[in-house]
Amino acid sequence: MVTAITQGVKISVDTVYQEEYSNPEKEHFMFAYQISVENLSDYSIQLMRRQWFIFDSNGTQREVEGEGVVGIQPVIEPGESYSYVSGCNLTTDMGSMSGNYLMHRTADESDFTVDIPEFQLIVPYRLN
Repeated sequence: MVTAITQGVKISVDTVYQEEYSNPEKEHFMFAYQISVENLSDYSIQLMRRQWFIFDSNGTQREVEGEGVVGIQPVIEPGESYSYVSGCNLTTDMGSMSGNYLMHRTADESDFTVDIPEFQLIVPYRLN
């Protein structure tokens, strides 16, 4: 698990290779990741947007962005957290993801960016 704290928001990421949804012969490797967003600040925050940078080990890079996460824009109160699971497919058995969230602080109506730490997507047999 990797973790980063930016402006009082802690992001933790855990990944799992999805063998049953992968097809290595067709260069399709599926990974699931769980993200926890913990509000360590004294203010309510809302996750407005996400931006992902996805890298395959063959040099392919993709950028994905959009509103919220898994179809919602969660409000996270001080001391609370929000977790969700999503997925990413690669064309190689190794890669990585990183990115950021655009957050909205309701107390002063300000927006700020929170870093999503880089995490590795690696098929387990590559670790032997």
